[in-house]
Amino acid sequence: MKTKFFLLFGLSYCCLSAFCKAQNIDNTASFRSNHDRTYFRFHYDNDYFTATDQYYTQGYQFELVQPWLQKNPLTRLLPRFKTTQYGLAFDHFGFTPTSIQSDDILRGDRPFASAALLKSFVMSVDSVHKQRLSAALSLGAIGPLALGGEMQTAIHRQINGIKPQGWQHQIQNDVILNYELNHEKQLVTYRKFLLINSNAQIRAGTFHNRAQVGLTLTAGCFQSPFGGEKTARKRFQLFGYVQPLLNFVGYNATLQGGLFNRSSPYTIAAEDLSRVVFQNNFGVILRFKKMELEYSQSFLSKEFKTGTAHAWGGIRIGVLW
Repeated sequence: MKTKFFLLFGLSYCCLSAFCKAQNIDNTASFRSNHDRTYFRFHYDNDYFTATDQYYTQGYQFELVQPWLQKNPLTRLLPRFKTTQYGLAFDHFGFTPTSIQSDDILRGDRPFASAALLKSFVMSVDSVHKQRLSAALSLGAIGPLALGGEMQTAIHRQINGIKPQGWQHQIQNDVILNYELNHEKQLVTYRKFLLINSNAQIRAGTFHNRAQVGLTLTAGCFQSPFGGEKTARKRFQLFGYVQPLLNFVGYNATLQGGLFNRSSPYTIAAEDLSRVVFQNNFGVILRFKKMELEYSQSFLSKEFKTGTAHAWGGIRIGVLW
């Protein structure tokens, strides 16, 4: 009876939220896990996939998982279960207001911002209790040092787009030091075709301070990310996922400016932040032999009082060995 209740609740919740869109660059999510200790993946986000050019306008990530990264001294700061994967990732993000054609500050709109960071992370599984734990420590910079304006200008030049205006008003240079802890727990599984798990996340530092809770529904031909199956990778996997999440926001440097450098020409005041933000992610993943392909979309409710909801899409390409 308990299993049927969780199944119906998870299906109802995820189906309702599927009318939204979804997915931020979260490489440690259970639906993106695989049983290889060595792989390389590239992820690219752009709101061009949803026919917009505002807010979270672009992001990309290079991700490497290798056993020898266990020797990285930063991994000693990251908790884990027994079965563990070790990785490094480089992330770059760009944010703009609703228009990039004005050379003036657009009051009440989102500030220009860009960030670049190097992330050390571990992902581990407790197959007995069907749970996953991942942790990450990120170091980097927000501001002109991240070259967000130069990158967007170069891309628009290649596609014969308009020249972006207003980057001189962006969030100013500051340090990024952020810690992240994610826990996922298997709730319901049905004939190895459907899986529902819980999500809980905490981020703390100079970049983001927030707590996150939600669910993930995965359906199709996939290998369980919580263990209990053969450790060898399935040669063929094709499945979809839906992930509704609630974010409880304490601080966001891309809106409020850096924690130490308060000289940014324009920021969003703390009292104007939306403290509860809904996000929904969904996508499709194909794995065949040593290749991995993913397409995703994301929806985010408004992050500040005078803002609007936003959506973007992403693609991921991976090589496993």
